Amino acid sequence: MKRMRIAPIALIALLAGAGAASAADTSPVASIATILSGTFQGSTPGNELRMDLRSIPTDAEHPYDLFLEVTGKYQGQSVRRQGLLRLETQGSGVYVGYIPHFDATVTALSDQATRFTESEANAACGISMNARGDGFAGETPAAGCAIALRGVLGKWTLEIEPGSVRVRETTSGETLRFKRVSK
Repeated sequence: MKRMRIAPIALIALLAGAGAASAADTSPVASIATILSGTFQGSTPGNELRMDLRSIPTDAEHPYDLFLEVTGKYQGQSVRRQGLLRLETQGSGVYVGYIPHFDATVTALSDQATRFTESEANAACGISMNARGDGFAGETPAAGCAIALRGVLGKWTLEIEPGSVRVRETTSGETLRFKRVSK
């Protein structure tokens, strides 16, 4: 009888150990890249934006860089933003840097997708993300990212989970939610 109980316990321990090992093999940078890759559609009232995030080769040191394109309308105003998201390990978290492209003709397939003007490079903005629940969360610096995001003022929080992205202005509570529509 004791032998029959030991076999399931050993199997559970083996599976738990294998799960822990595979979780340890996945870096936070790779996890964020996986969560963010794909197409997201705005799901809050007045948010008719579409976010496309695609892997883009930059260099061997940054295998998880993503090209971001946001298009559509927000509260009736047309929006078009594009740039590079650079994901880098920062302690136990991830630094997500955003370098905007002010030229609306630049796409993920353009020669200029990974080249930036001096004004674009100087407008770069970043956020430190840490694991939270099934995803990651972080907050923009106090000065915000007004230049990089062209007029978006204040401090914002960013929460990402598999299948969703939430951006919230900390003072007013204005919230934009996005749901994944394709990978």
